[in-house]
Amino acid sequence: MAGFTTADIRNVVLLGHSGSGKTSIADSMFHLASETTRLGSVTGGTSDSDFEPEEQRRQSSVMTTILPSPWNDSKINVLDAPGYADFAGEMLSALRVADAAILVVAAPSGIEVGTDQAWVRLEERSLPRIVVINKLDRENTEFDQVVEAITEAWGRKCVPIQLPNGAESDFTAAGSLISDSALQEGAGAELYERLVEAVAETDDALTEKFLEGEALTADELISGLKQGIASGDIVPIVATAALEEVGVSDLMDAVVDLLPSPDAAAKRNDATEIPEGAEANLVFKTAADPFVGKLSYFRVYGIPFVGGSEHWNVNRETSERVGQVSSPKGKESEVTEEVVFGDIGVISRLDVTGTGDTLTNSENPVTLDGIDIPEPFYALAATPKTQADLDKMSDALSKLGEEDPSLNISRDPNTAETIIRGLGDVHVHIGIERVERKFGVALETSLPRIAYMETIGGSARVEYRHKKQSGGHGQYGHVVIELSPRTRGEGFIFDSKVVGGNVPREYIPAVEKGVVKSMETGPVAGFPVVDVGVTLVDGSSHSVDSSGMAFEIAGGFALRQGIPQARPVLLEPVMHLRILTPDDLTGEVISDLNTKRAQILGMTPAANGHTIIESDAPLSMVQRYATDLRAISAGRASYQAVFAHYGEVPQQEMDKIVQQYKPEEVAAT
Repeated sequence: MAGFTTADIRNVVLLGHSGSGKTSIADSMFHLASETTRLGSVTGGTSDSDFEPEEQRRQSSVMTTILPSPWNDSKINVLDAPGYADFAGEMLSALRVADAAILVVAAPSGIEVGTDQAWVRLEERSLPRIVVINKLDRENTEFDQVVEAITEAWGRKCVPIQLPNGAESDFTAAGSLISDSALQEGAGAELYERLVEAVAETDDALTEKFLEGEALTADELISGLKQGIASGDIVPIVATAALEEVGVSDLMDAVVDLLPSPDAAAKRNDATEIPEGAEANLVFKTAADPFVGKLSYFRVYGIPFVGGSEHWNVNRETSERVGQVSSPKGKESEVTEEVVFGDIGVISRLDVTGTGDTLTNSENPVTLDGIDIPEPFYALAATPKTQADLDKMSDALSKLGEEDPSLNISRDPNTAETIIRGLGDVHVHIGIERVERKFGVALETSLPRIAYMETIGGSARVEYRHKKQSGGHGQYGHVVIELSPRTRGEGFIFDSKVVGGNVPREYIPAVEKGVVKSMETGPVAGFPVVDVGVTLVDGSSHSVDSSGMAFEIAGGFALRQGIPQARPVLLEPVMHLRILTPDDLTGEVISDLNTKRAQILGMTPAANGHTIIESDAPLSMVQRYATDLRAISAGRASYQAVFAHYGEVPQQEMDKIVQQYKPEEVAAT
């Protein structure tokens, strides 16, 4: 697919709620561009965009796919991004390298939460866009009603440039309000007037002509539309039925004629000023192929990218040798000599380069803004099914993390579990499936163990004498310690106030060692002890039988006996939740939070009839919150969660936890 200049290229991301028909539009564009001989089908498992087995099984996108679609002497790079909230990382990566967007609204369901959230993302980036009303061939769909809903939600800058010919099953074409005089004077007269008025406001000369009552020509309308779309003052609306390929060719015409090329959008899309003649390439997506190896997808922001040469990774401060470079084409690729400014390419087998890295020239390095990857919050513990899986697990999970940076793989030092964190339960489970399919590593998952901590709420003085005599050399260590609580997060401190040498100076470190060792497994439920002050105040020794070991034992047992006397407290991790919910569901969300021992911190109005609820809740109560919130809101609400602090467990809950863990974790003393 060679021969396209920068001016010929359109980088367009497809966004919308899951199920709105984004992928069907991408498949249709790919087919109409003659890049495939048959129209792909999501439900039939033949989609050129959703080709991963996980996508075919779910009949929904989980990864961004690039489908280059030549049209009218131009090349449309269609980035089909997932609409499901769990895969927001893929969507944000696609947004980073797109110059414009196609926002898809399904006519039967109207504006859904995923579509509305995508609109917010586009507004934040001031990204030019076209709104597509899709599935107009379905029953009980009315173009005018959906247009009204769009206008009410997103403003009067959203203006139809087409009218559907026919309704429901009779929808066979989309008529142009720009060129069809019959529509302008007939059924579309009111919408045409809105369009002309919106275009006239983009240019002083057009405004003057409009006010004088002169008609705007089709060329003036197109020129004004381009200007208004680029500035964000106009968002055109078009009509499609992608499964029947109705209106899709008109959509492609609009993309080529109205949306910006990379050179026109350069300053809008990238905050970094690229010096003339500099090399600047952003890796925005990584895929792990068990046969080809690691695939790195990149966009060119500087001089043309040429394979067979050295490139400097400015983020890792190392050089990468690049072999041949290709143009992505769904699950395939096509070898090319170079990738021009604004175009998208793919490289295989890079050693260290990851998503968000910049490949540049070491003599004139450029660092591009990376990708804003959301923080993962839903966690599962992963364990290998067999010894063979254990041997390969670490490498497989490392490759999974490279492929999807919004998945975080770590080892919890408190529980010794391998933890996989993602943006929801579906996100993590899809990752587990991918590990088994691509790398042959079978994993079992469970909810992670809660990393509880033990501490004290009061003070205590305890005496312990370790004495053992069995003939010959015995053991003797006698200590008196005082325990006191410390402020949360201050940690452990040990002090000695022994006077008169009752505990010889050389044995005091052994007492501290015994205390520290005993803190690893607390006496209440077997969890680590934190935020405790221990002071050695007295004791005694034996000239023959005392030793460091004896005092170490005495210190450890003294702590274990002292904690139950000092009002023992169980600490639990508390998460901060930021929930975005439609206003009409606020009461239900709060009621559910109240059942989870949550503390409501506040509510803030958000755009488009939504409310943000801030809340702190124990991790033990919200480990499955992604599933709970989806059930409450039918997928209309979303949330983010980050660790906030450790808090005290209420007594009634503490008793339950102790009964659950102590028999397994704490030996009777």
